[in-house]
Amino acid sequence: MNKVVLIGRLTKDPELKFIQGSGTAVANFSIAVDRRIKSPGQPEADFIPIVVWGKQAESTANYMSKGKLIGISGRIQTRSYEAKDGTRRYITEVVAEEVQFLEWGNGNKSSMSGNNSEYNGSFDNFPMEESKEQSFDEDITPMDDEDIPF
Repeated sequence: MNKVVLIGRLTKDPELKFIQGSGTAVANFSIAVDRRIKSPGQPEADFIPIVVWGKQAESTANYMSKGKLIGISGRIQTRSYEAKDGTRRYITEVVAEEVQFLEWGNGNKSSMSGNNSEYNGSFDNFPMEESKEQSFDEDITPMDDEDIPF
């Protein structure tokens, strides 16, 4: 079984490319994932390279930027290539199968999925900002809790 689930912050803006010939989108970026066990006073993180394909790649590049919190579910993949100097280089990366935008836009926290960009129905694990004035994107209509049928 090869399954990875990560939550971390983007270390830089995603780099979006399109494969020549097929036109398939691919986004590359890395995320900083905090380690659970830290030395006293010493924050530690691992920097994990991520690859996202297709529409998820386009959505990630369009809506996520450096410092934003993101959730990744996927698999570890290793590959190698010959560098220009003739040496063999090895790469270990996570190929994302699912991308969750945990923080996006102007800092509003949300849970948006990069694969279908629809609200997944749960804010239980993500505290909302406690501002009386919330800004909403044009395509999101705020609802009163009493209007929800469940």
